[in-house]
Amino acid sequence: MITNERDAREESALDIAKKMLVAARTAPKGKGVDIVECAVVAGDDKEALAAEMEAYSAETGFKFLLRDADNVRQSQCVVIVGTRRQAQGLNCGHCGFPTCGDKPEATPCEINSVDVGIALGSAVALAADFRADSRIMFSAGMAAQRLGWLGEDVREVYAIPVSISSKSPFFDRPSRK
Repeated sequence: MITNERDAREESALDIAKKMLVAARTAPKGKGVDIVECAVVAGDDKEALAAEMEAYSAETGFKFLLRDADNVRQSQCVVIVGTRRQAQGLNCGHCGFPTCGDKPEATPCEINSVDVGIALGSAVALAADFRADSRIMFSAGMAAQRLGWLGEDVREVYAIPVSISSKSPFFDRPSRK
């Protein structure tokens, strides 16, 4: 049996993305409380994500969302990572308020935010280990959050498109007007 690399790209990217979910899940947590949520977006859902990014661009006027939507379309799949909100009860003040009780409900617990960042770093490190191209995107994450794909209570969602191609689509990116 002979498998041409070009024929295996989608399957390979999905395999790497699933391993990225493992890396995100097992990443260290600030207080050891696991409230990180993550998933892989592919197929028709990937197109729905790009379309939501374009809709968000139309609402906000942010043109970088259009460029990033093109990058989502150029990728084989997208990993999304976010967190459920839960104050960790440390009264650390990292959120800008002296105690967890003083923190407004809409203000995220900084420990949760850091947990998302560590999970993202672990996920992209794994992609790099496999030499797959990736890029952490606020834009695609916000679109996934607006779509509620990790759950209505999940916030601070970021996305990582994964691409296997001869040149990374995530660098030297032309802007779309």
